[in-house]
Amino acid sequence: MSDNESKDSIVRRKTRTVMVGSLPIGSGHPIPVQSMTKTKTADWKATVEQIQQYEEAGCQIVRVTANSDEAAEALKKIKENIHIPLVADIHFQHRFALKAIESGVDKIRINPGNIGSEEKIAEVLRAAKDGGVPIRIGVNAGSLEKDILRKHGFPNSDGMVESALRHIEIAERHNFKDLIVSLKSSDVPMMMEAYRKLAKQVDYPFHLGVTEAGTAFQGTIKSSIGIGGLLAEGIGDTIRVSLTEPGIEEIKVGREILRSLGLVSFGVTLVSCPTCGRLEVDLFRIAGEVEKAVAHVKTPLKVAVMGCLVNGPGEAKDADIGISSGNGEAVLYVKGESRGKIREDEIIPRLLYEIEEWEKNL
Repeated sequence: MSDNESKDSIVRRKTRTVMVGSLPIGSGHPIPVQSMTKTKTADWKATVEQIQQYEEAGCQIVRVTANSDEAAEALKKIKENIHIPLVADIHFQHRFALKAIESGVDKIRINPGNIGSEEKIAEVLRAAKDGGVPIRIGVNAGSLEKDILRKHGFPNSDGMVESALRHIEIAERHNFKDLIVSLKSSDVPMMMEAYRKLAKQVDYPFHLGVTEAGTAFQGTIKSSIGIGGLLAEGIGDTIRVSLTEPGIEEIKVGREILRSLGLVSFGVTLVSCPTCGRLEVDLFRIAGEVEKAVAHVKTPLKVAVMGCLVNGPGEAKDADIGISSGNGEAVLYVKGESRGKIREDEIIPRLLYEIEEWEKNL
């Protein structure tokens, strides 16, 4: 199973295709992982350096804030020095959206709750259409329009959907349909329900995210449930994990969500047992060191590191490369075939050797 594909494939929601630079979004195309820079956008050199780190980590679309004239002016330099599509995040000042489009960004994101009057939105739509730049309508439960909040009394999924539909209707009235939509909330059930409701009414691609998800521990769990749950239902065309952590950590979690669902195939999928009283090798150390050592590997590969003879042989045989350990030694399996026993101190170097040989022979 070197392709790491799910045995029960997920049926994706059918949408139109929206091009973000050269990257197609929707209509069953691969789901790209996004992140957002943490630097001051006006410092274009620091921003480019961070984006290049994101690229190396597997980021496929990057978003930067355009919250000042200096930031908007830096977009052109940033765009010239990166290799993935660039998205400008716009709040409050629609003129920054106009500057971003002039600077050659690949997409802009506007927040319906704070972008301004329809007249200003129409101006942005005209510029985006002329420039061939798609727009993400980024609804956020924390910044819904005041009249929608008065109507519903508090943020909820119906209010989020109403906000999205209002701005989709404005865009369509101006003959603009190059749209991607997001409905983000820090409340996971609300976010999921909003996407489900809107999915029944429009065919635009969805950008998924649990906003303000939190730190690495809670944020990863909330994002995995919210984003992963919708993806498992076939809803979602691009994702961003929002963590109070460096962007590279967001990318790692996003990629793992996709890989866990069999929606993409890259890198090493590590299978390791939770351990119990039957454990007779230092599996915590072995699994941890192997995981760190293979973080750079992009070849799709399943590696099993198992601690006893109950599930160990089956999992090890099912993996591309695996070990089933016990009594200070392990049986090594490659492509389901036993390669004999190895001592505990040989497990890590032998696994890394077999992984390296696997990559060479592809």
